[in-house]
Formats: sequence, structure tokens, C-alpha cells
Amino acid sequence: MRTRPADDRLPYHEDPTPGSGTLPPRAWYAASDAARLSLDGTWAFRLTAAADGTGAAFTGDDPDGTATAGWDAITVPGHWVLQGHGAPAYTNVNYPFPVDPPRVPSENPTGDHRRVFDLLGDWPDGGDSVLRFEGVESCARVWLNGEELGTFQGSRLPHEFAVGRLLRPRGNVLAVRVHQWSAGSYLEDQDMWWLPGIFRDVTLLHRPAGSPADFSVHAGYDHTTGEGTLRVDCEPAGRVTVPELGLDLATGEEITVPVEPWTAETPRLYDAVLATDGERVPLRVGFRTVRVEDGVFKANGRRVLFRGVNRHEFHPERGRALDMETMRQDILLMKRHNINAVRTSHYPPHPAFLDLCDELGLWVVDECDLETHGFTSFEGWRGNPVADPRFTPALLDRARRMVERDKNHPSVVVWSLGNECGAGTGLSAMAAWIRERDPSRPLHYENDPSCPDSDFYSRMYASHEEVELIGRRAEEPLGDPLADARRRSLPFVLCEYAHAMGNGPGGLAEYQRLFETYERLQGGFVWEWIDHGLPRVTPEGRPYWAYGGDFGEELHDGNFVCDGLLFPDRTPSPGLVEYKKVVEPVRITVDAAAGTVRVTNGHDFRDLAHLAFGWRHEVEGVAVASGTLAVPALAPGDSAYVPLPPAPATELAGEPVWTVTAALADDTLWAPAGHTVAWAQATAPAAPRPAATGTAHAPSRDADGIRLGAARFDPRTGTLLALGGLALRQGPRLDLWRAPTDNDLGADWQDDVRHAPLWRQVGLHRLQHRVEAVDAAGDAAGDALLVRARVAPAASDLGLFAEYRWTAVGDELLLAVTVTPDGGAWPCTLPRVGLRLGLPGAYGDATWFGGGPGEAYPDSRAASVTGRYAMPVDALQTPYVRPQENGARAGVRWAELRAAGGAGLRIAAGDDPFWFTARRWTSEQLDAAEHTTDLVPGDTVWVNIDHAQHGLGSQSCGPGPLPRHRLEVAPAAFSFRFSALGGPAA
Repeated sequence: MRTRPADDRLPYHEDPTPGSGTLPPRAWYAASDAARLSLDGTWAFRLTAAADGTGAAFTGDDPDGTATAGWDAITVPGHWVLQGHGAPAYTNVNYPFPVDPPRVPSENPTGDHRRVFDLLGDWPDGGDSVLRFEGVESCARVWLNGEELGTFQGSRLPHEFAVGRLLRPRGNVLAVRVHQWSAGSYLEDQDMWWLPGIFRDVTLLHRPAGSPADFSVHAGYDHTTGEGTLRVDCEPAGRVTVPELGLDLATGEEITVPVEPWTAETPRLYDAVLATDGERVPLRVGFRTVRVEDGVFKANGRRVLFRGVNRHEFHPERGRALDMETMRQDILLMKRHNINAVRTSHYPPHPAFLDLCDELGLWVVDECDLETHGFTSFEGWRGNPVADPRFTPALLDRARRMVERDKNHPSVVVWSLGNECGAGTGLSAMAAWIRERDPSRPLHYENDPSCPDSDFYSRMYASHEEVELIGRRAEEPLGDPLADARRRSLPFVLCEYAHAMGNGPGGLAEYQRLFETYERLQGGFVWEWIDHGLPRVTPEGRPYWAYGGDFGEELHDGNFVCDGLLFPDRTPSPGLVEYKKVVEPVRITVDAAAGTVRVTNGHDFRDLAHLAFGWRHEVEGVAVASGTLAVPALAPGDSAYVPLPPAPATELAGEPVWTVTAALADDTLWAPAGHTVAWAQATAPAAPRPAATGTAHAPSRDADGIRLGAARFDPRTGTLLALGGLALRQGPRLDLWRAPTDNDLGADWQDDVRHAPLWRQVGLHRLQHRVEAVDAAGDAAGDALLVRARVAPAASDLGLFAEYRWTAVGDELLLAVTVTPDGGAWPCTLPRVGLRLGLPGAYGDATWFGGGPGEAYPDSRAASVTGRYAMPVDALQTPYVRPQENGARAGVRWAELRAAGGAGLRIAAGDDPFWFTARRWTSEQLDAAEHTTDLVPGDTVWVNIDHAQHGLGSQSCGPGPLPRHRLEVAPAAFSFRFSALGGPAA
């Protein structure tokens, strides 16, 4: 990386310094009694391919409209690439332009924006006015009424200009030139769509004489006394009133009074007013103190466990231009899924989001608008801006703008310097400034292993094994003993873990057990909140979600942009449902045999008085009785045993199941009364499953094949052709393949075993079946049909012998399968071991007793609720943005597939419950699909009934499945019972 001479003259958009003409940063507040005028709405717009834009004529008065003749209209806030001008592009690490900081290409899409506005009729005289931009990507040059105000970079941070002297009652012309690429783009490589534009609010604010230039709210809490200490610093001086506390104090004055503290569990806010001679500003004060103490992060004197998510700002139609309703929806979904913390990856969010976090209760790690990940591609991070003094002023500017804007939010408990920037003196300069400006909050940074600027030992995607070592403070030491001792003294967080890409993540429960076992481990933040899929339609008008590469990008990272717990339309994924269960703040254990329930309060601060506990008793998924449980208002960390009532009398036969729930007793701001917070189940002792009854049938041959009871088989292959009136499209046979998940595929930079590439290398996606014997008198009793086959891929000596033993008793057809590996040592695991069969397409209604209602896999089944469910086969599918294995139901005792007239097939477990999947396409068709629109329903319902499944893990970026969840090649034996269901044949 060459070094440019110090006297190089660079255009403003390539200048690595922050810009010019803007006012000092200050605290944001949503409202006051001063006038404000939103300039959001429709603006004139023209896009050009270079940084010169459309010239300077558009910046001033234009009575005849010549300067903007032929321009388009665009919505602000918004991104021009989502409004028909150019196209979005996605990269994770690599910059989509040549790396030559601070220079950017001449081909630099530039959007000229123009808005003409009148002042409100009552716009005040006197004082000044400020033009405020909340967010512009990536560099802006601003004019008002023909006069240039200045330039700025720092896309997701506010910038203000003093404009009072330029305003006129009518016909004000605001012109903004926005460049997609700038020197600031080197600081904003944040694993997301590149979306240029004015994407946050633009507002004109009146600043009366004597209004606050800035103010800081200091509201600490002493947990030993129950008292809060309040001081509000302001220039110019004023007064602060807190009516509920009876307070009226001067700014700068400090007072201590008894208060209720603010926490994410109990977000207690006190309404207050800051009044100066020129303005009255409403405040919401939350008293709390956070610090790292004795190697543990604490709030109000208690250890906090983060049950967190990383949240990018995203809306499928509007990109990062979020409205209040979407922000509120995000937080309500988080709270309803037991999430208590958010890391604002990788930039400060819209400031209104933090207001909502204050109100509804979330711990916030507020992250600076900074990431230089693309420099990891160069040896030693060559040229990294955080180690380049030319960029240090910009880094400090970004730190200041974040801290000053967000300093008064009680929800903000940690400042984060940025993400994946390697190491450099620029980060240390940021840390030093923040510590001096705000010593009340600890600092976070992950990407420097020795943690010189961080109050946390923070990691991404560490394995369970390594996390446990860290929990015991027994991790691999650093080379520097002093640095090692300091890092070993720090609390640990996984700032990213459990990569939620596609089907997954797996292994959440095991991580959570570690967090709850070791005090040092203070939880983590799942990557990430939402899939960033953008809506598109096929030429035939079928909608789908697009990802990297779908917009013609030369350089992209595919569907790596779709790695969230929500689908792009904010529908919760199975991963979010699993996470809710894993992190639930109440632990319930039901012991049906002993007739007791153990309840443990896992909250950090609140007791259980806000929850109502109930029980229900079902038999084979049919409700028998329900009632309430009297659980004491346990303090955090306490446990109690509560008796279950006696099992209710019932004539129902089948498997009894107890379910105990903890639900909100009253309405809250984030969920209504009755919302389930935690639950647990247990199976009561049950009578043994009855054996098949009726006449045992012997196989026989006739002109139509082999007959066995109500079943008919192919005499050459031993394949089941029909059962009763049901003609199968394909009889059951051994199946090993699944359409690889993103986590099966793994990441190409990983050294660990990546399972799906090995599966393909072995050929498990193209197995061939060789029938070796069909024996209609296969055992001494002569009542079994034995079929022996070898299942193997071409070009390999590896295979599996499968023996199918069919018997028939009464109306039931019984199948016992044994599987024996053959050949040399297998170099891989198996995707699944079970049977696949095909039914006519009319058999599209599924009912089952087992786990549900959603999908589950071996290391992602905590949220699977045992019950009786019914839904169409089409509803069993999980529509991952990139199609992949999905839809398995765990622990199934029996499943039925029926046609509209009632005819159908029942499949019951033999010795052990099974995994049940049904879809209208094969695993091979699912594997070949790139988007959901590639999946075309066929005339067959393909059913998988599996003895075992391979786990999920989160190897799309993190570790693979734990060893106990890997499906190793080994002998297997399993069995099923089939019967035809009554009704007209389909």
C-alpha cells in the first residue's frame, strides 16, 4: 500500500477527515416546545455516474424549473437504489471498489437531491435554526438557498448546520449531493447491502435564544441504599423538575432521593422537564449504574446475563429507512421471545430506537459506525484506516457523534468502538476520548485479541469447548503475561455467535448452559436479527426474496446477507422460536413420576410475581384437564418445588403428557396477559404400546406380485406398491440425503470439517439401489417378506446393506429395517438415516402426534412441543430464502396423510419415535433450487420417516454440530407400522 505525499489535494469526498461546516454534536431528543419542520417526503432527484453530479445550477433559485427539468421524484428518507435508480449490491468483507484509501473510483454514483419548502406560518422570529440530517450514505455536500453549508461523512450519524440567517418565509431551496463512494466508505464495510441515499430524517429545528446547546443527564443508582442521584448538566443553565419525585433543581445541582431503578426487566422511567430561558425539553430519566466489577459486568450491583441479538436496521422495501412502527415491532418481537439485549451492529441505530429501548426495556451495546473488514484480505491488515493517522480525526468524530447523541439513554450500557477493524492506534484514540467523556459506561471491542481498549474479553463464534475454558479462566494464554493477566480478569461475551443463516442455528441450548454455569460468561448476541432479502418477482409474477448476486453484482457474497432470526417480512423463523425457549428466564422441570414441578427464577432482577403458572394434562394430544399452580414469588436465582395435582381420571388411551407454563399475569407494554414466557413438559408413566392384533398373514405370490395382508409388493424389487386402496408412487426405501443447509455447507475459510462438501464428495446425493434378494419366506415362521439391498454411490466402494423385514398382522403392515455399513472407512457423517416414500399428490393433509408445531433437528429441538397437530403438507415447509433441508418434526409417535375424502396412510413408530417430513418435491429438487420460486409442486407427496438426522450447528460462520449431534456411519435398526385409513380412495 503506497503512501501519498502529504500535500496531495483531494476532492472533499476523498478527504479522510470528517468534513466541514457542521455544528458540534449534541444530545438527540424527540420533542420540545421549540418549532420543528420535517423535510421528509418527495424530493427531486437525478442520478449521475460520477462525483461531479449535475453541476451547480440545481443548488439555487430556479423560477422556470430549468435546473431540475426531467428529474425524477424520490422519497426521503430512502435509498435511490431501492427506488428504481441503479441497483443494490451485497458484500460481506471485500470492498466493491479498488482499495486505495482514501481514493475511490471515478465511476461514483452520485445522487443530486432538491427540495423546495416553505416555513410554517408561525415559524418563530429570533434565535437561530438548525438543519439536521440523521443519516446519509456515504458523503454529502449541502446547499441552502444557493449557499454551500458544508460537507460530511459518517453515514449513520447525525450532522447539523446553522441556517437561520439563510431562511426565508417561502421558496427555500435545499440541495444535497450524495456520493455513494467516499473516503468514509473505507470505514463502513459492515456486512450489508450497499444502499446510498438520504435514508434517515431531515429536519429543520428552531433554536430559540437561550435554548440548550447540549445537556447531559447523570442518573445513577446505589443498590445498597435504594437511592438515585440525579444531575443534569446544561449550557446555558436552567432547571429540572421531576414531579413524581417532587424534585425541582438547578442544572448542575446534584440530589439523592429514593427511587425505583431502571433495568431491562423493569424499565422504570421518570418523566422530567429541562427548562431553560428558551426551551422546555421533556426528559425520561432512568436511574441505573453499570460497571465492570470483580471481573463481572454488573448493573445496579447484580450480574447481567445478555440474552442478545445483533440488529442491523433493515426493511425489505425501504432498506435502512425505518419508521417508528417497524422499530417498535422489532423490540416487541425481541421482548416476546425473551431477548433482553441488542448490539446495534455495526453502527448507532436511528435515535428513536433507543427511546423505545428505554421505554420497553433492552440492554443496548451501542456500536460506532465503523468497520474496515475488507483490509483483512491484505497481509497484516496492510493500509487499515484504524492504523492510518490520516483517518484518526474521522474516527474520533464518529465516536463523539455517537456518544453525544446517545449519552442520555439508560438503555445504553456499553459503548462499542466498532466491528472487525483489526488493531490500530485510531481505536485507542477513540477509547481514550470516550473514557474521558463518559466514564460511567464500559467499552467493548472484539477484534484485537489482547483487548487493550476493551473492558470485555469479546469473541465471535468460539466453540462450546473454548467458551467453557474461558468460563473457567483457563483459556490459551497470550504471549505477554501482563496482557494475559488483564484479559483473564475481564468478563466474557460472545458479541456474535450462533450464526442464524438458513436452517439453524443448532447448539444454542449448550451455549446457554455454559453461560448459566460460569459467572464470567455473560451471554452473547446471536448473529443476527433479520434476513436482508429484497423483494423481486419472476417474469411470471411469482415473488421471492433476492440476495447477493441477484442484481448483477460483479463481486458479491450470495445469501450470506440472509442470516437472521426473522425472515425478511419479519416472520419469526424456527431459530427465533428455539432461541426464545433456550433463553427463557424461568426454568421449569416437571417430574411426572414424583408429581412435582421445580421452578427456578432465572431473571437478573425481578421476582416471579408478574407471572401466572398453569398446568394442563393431555393424552395422545387430547386435552383432559388444566388448572393453575401456586408458585411463590421467587427472588432471582431462587428455586422451589411445587406439587402437581393428581393425574385426572380419563377413559382416553394413549401417552399422557403434562405441560406447565409461566405466562404474564397482566398486560405489559410489550405483550398482553397470557403471553407464555416459559414452559416445560414431561411424559407421565404410560401403559406399554399395544402389540398389533389380529391374524398374522403370510406372504404369497399371484399374478399381481407378492401379497402380504392388505399390501402388494413388486416381485422383482420387493417394493411396496399398494396398501389397501392406496397405490404408492414410490414404496419406502433407505434414504440418506438431505438438501444441505447453509450450516451443512460451512464456510470456505474454516479449517474444521465441513459436512456437506464431504457428503457430495462421497456421492450421497446420487445413491443407487441394488436389490440382492426378495424372499417371500424369509424366516422360520414363513410369515415375513425379506428384501435385501445395497445402497451406494457410483465410483465408490462405500455403501450400506439394508434389510427390510415386512410382516402383516391384522390391518397393520410392520416393517423392521437394519442398516449395516459396507466398504472401507467412511470419511464423513451422514445427513439422515431413514426411509423415503412417495404418495399421490391428493394426500396433502398431515396430522401427527409428536413434536411441533414447527420444525426441529437434533441440536435445535428445545422448542418442540409434544402434542397433536394438523396442517396441510404445504404448511409444513419453512421458506428459507435459499431453499434447503427444512420441515422435520421431531419425536413423532404417529403421522397420518389423508386426501380430501378421508382416505390416507397412517405411519406409527415401532420401537422409537421418528422424524417426519413431507413435501411436494424431492430432496434433490430442493437441493437444486436457488430461490423459493424454483420449487414447483409435483404430483407426489414425498415423505421421509427418519430414524436419525444429522445436527445443524452454525458452521455457515461458526462451529459445526457438537459430536453428540453428528450422525456417524454406524449400524442402525428401526421399525414402523403402516395402515391404510378409511374413506374413498384418492
